[in-house]
Order: sequence, then C-alpha cells, then structure tokens
Amino acid sequence: MKLYELVLSALRALKAHKLRSFLTLLGVVIGVTTIVGVVGVISGLDAFVKEKVITFAPEVFIIDRFGIIQSQKDFIQALKRPLITYEDFERLNAAGLPHVSQVATRAVKSMKVTAGARHLSNTLIVGSTSNFATLFRFEFEAGRYFTQTEDDMAANLAVVGADVKDELFPGVDPIGRTILIGGLPFRIVGVFPRQGSSIGFSRDTVVCIPIQVYRKNFLSAKDSLQISAQASGGVEGLEEALDEVRSFMRARRHTAFRDPDPFGLLTQDSLQELWKQISQAAFILMLLVSSVSLGVGGIVIMNIMLVSVVERTTEIGIRMALGARKRDIRRQFLLEAAILSLVGGVVGMLLGSFATWVVRVAAGFPAVITPGIVISSIAVSTLIGLAAGFLPARRASNLPVIDALRAE
Repeated sequence: MKLYELVLSALRALKAHKLRSFLTLLGVVIGVTTIVGVVGVISGLDAFVKEKVITFAPEVFIIDRFGIIQSQKDFIQALKRPLITYEDFERLNAAGLPHVSQVATRAVKSMKVTAGARHLSNTLIVGSTSNFATLFRFEFEAGRYFTQTEDDMAANLAVVGADVKDELFPGVDPIGRTILIGGLPFRIVGVFPRQGSSIGFSRDTVVCIPIQVYRKNFLSAKDSLQISAQASGGVEGLEEALDEVRSFMRARRHTAFRDPDPFGLLTQDSLQELWKQISQAAFILMLLVSSVSLGVGGIVIMNIMLVSVVERTTEIGIRMALGARKRDIRRQFLLEAAILSLVGGVVGMLLGSFATWVVRVAAGFPAVITPGIVISSIAVSTLIGLAAGFLPARRASNLPVIDALRAE
C-alpha cells in the first residue's frame, strides 16, 4: 500500500473509535503540556536574568557582605561577617589599585514617597555615587543622573522610575518637580525608562538619590553597603583586579591567611553560573516529572493498540488474504500510534503555550515559547508513539492468515 493509503486507513480506524483515541491521548497531552509550560517559564526567566537582572558590564564586579549563598550554612556564616561600610568604599577608592579603574557604592532601603496628595509605598530608595549609573549602564527616558559635585554637596536630587512618575505625576512632566522621601524634599532631575515587572516585583518603583544625602538622612549603623569596582584592563584584567580588591579587603579586616574571605565577590560570570545551576536543577526536576507522564502515556498507547490488534484480528486476516503484506499491516499500526501521539503532542503544545501565556500575563513571569520548544515537544511525543506502537504493530503483522480469519 502507498503511504497516503496507509495514513487514510489509520485515520479511519482512529475515527471509528473516538472515545478510545481520546483517552489514549491524555497521557501524552499531560506530559507535553508540562514540558512546554515549564520549559517556557525557565527559558523566559533565563533570558530575563541574563539581559535584565545581570546588567553590569563583564569587567565590573561587586563586593557584598553576603555574596553567593547556596546553603543555610553559608547564610549563617555570612551573617557573622562585618558590614560593608562607607569607610571601606572610601579607603578602596583612595587606594588607587593598579588594575581597578573606578569604584562606586550604593545602599538600598524601602520607603514611602509622596508628592502632594499622592503617595507610593514600598519604593526602593537607592543611595549611590554618581558613577553608579555608568557602571550599571543606566538609560534615561528624560533628564540625567546627578553629578559628582552634586553628590559631594549632598544635593537633594532624585532620579525616578516609571511607576513613580506615573503614580505621583500622571500626565505631567516630573522633571523639576519635588517629591518627599522621609519628609525631605527632593527635586527630580531624571526619569528611567520603563523596565516592567517580573515575578510580581516592579522594577520601576525606584528612586535614586546621591549617597551623601542618603548617608546623612537614611543610613543606619546596621546597614551594609554594596561596593562595585571596574577592572581597568577590561575583561582580561578582571582576575588581577579581583585579586587586588580581595587582598585589600582581607587586609582591612585583618583576615588570617587560612581563613575564608569575610565578604562576597560577585562577577557577571559567577551570577550567571549560579543562575545556570538553579535553572538546570529546575529543568531536571521538570524532565523527571514529565517523563513519568510521557511514560504513562506511551504505556497507555501500547495497551490500547494491543487491544485494537485483538479486536481487529479478523480485519487483519481479510486484508492479508487480499494481498496486504506484513509490512503494510505493521506500518498501519505504527502510523496509528504515531498519529495519536502527534495529535497529543500538538494539543499538549497548545495547552502548554496557553498556560505559559497565563503565567506571563497574570504573574508577570517572563515566560516565552520558542520554536525549539514547539519542535522538540512534538518530536518527542511522536517518537514515544512510534516506540509504543512497535510491539502491537509487530504482533499484528505476524498473525497467521488462517488463524486471523477464524478469529471471532
């Protein structure tokens, strides 16, 4: 038989048993839906973290009290570390390390911001040095960042995020207007472009002010700062810069030779590697869960196809008596199994894409469906169908013609 004749014959057989075909699809649909949904979320988060969260240049690194925490033990140890202070920043900045071109610092606190009768709670107030915008590649919708002179003078200036602008100054240019932070007036000199929300957190509810005015009014003795440094030799000079800063900070804290660093060093590579480990662990967990569903789906297909062989024994015998070859019978059952799993894969892909869209719109997760996810999910489901249909197809093609014709 020709291929299209086999396909038509397989479709007619599946159409004749609609309920059985539908039940056979469920396992594959559930498995593929799970794969597409979870991979879509992980892929979106992966791109989001690389492009939006880890935004600093590869030659920039961060000195932080905690660093990368991978266990409860790490967290407890990090709590014992001394705070990163403004004096640490000043000394490091004044040290003039050969492989460090510039040093910046920042501190963050959540506070309420008001303008007239309007207010915005839980706004991130970031006190930073003026070069922080350069190190972290800030862009501006309007206005500018504050200058070094304005920072030295502890000027009450602010650069606001899109949510702050829209909430406090709807339909009005906020440049030159005043907001109150902790009861203190700050004049707006710049506006950040909209960054969007992710994981329920808005990246636009932020106000940046000079670090000197932040220290004067908002920094407490329990707050730890974060210091950022840039390697003077670019990425090639990063290791030398890290060694120099590590030695400097260890010397400032009188750390013994064998003791670990009492601070954390974060680079773009280390953060991406950490995220890679997290996303890989989530992917492996998803793969295990989905494999169970797909395995169950494959077993269901095989069992239903075996039942189908028994029910259609007479039909098989008649077709073989009329000249159908063993390979024609084998191909038809394989095609039926492949079509079932292919349809299940397509339905699962559509449901997974819909679930991903719901997650993105409702929860703000940067989930995304790529062509690779679509192709691989359909291909995997089809392969599972072919594997599950192999045994029934072989059993059907090996039936003796006489016995098949005598079957009831």
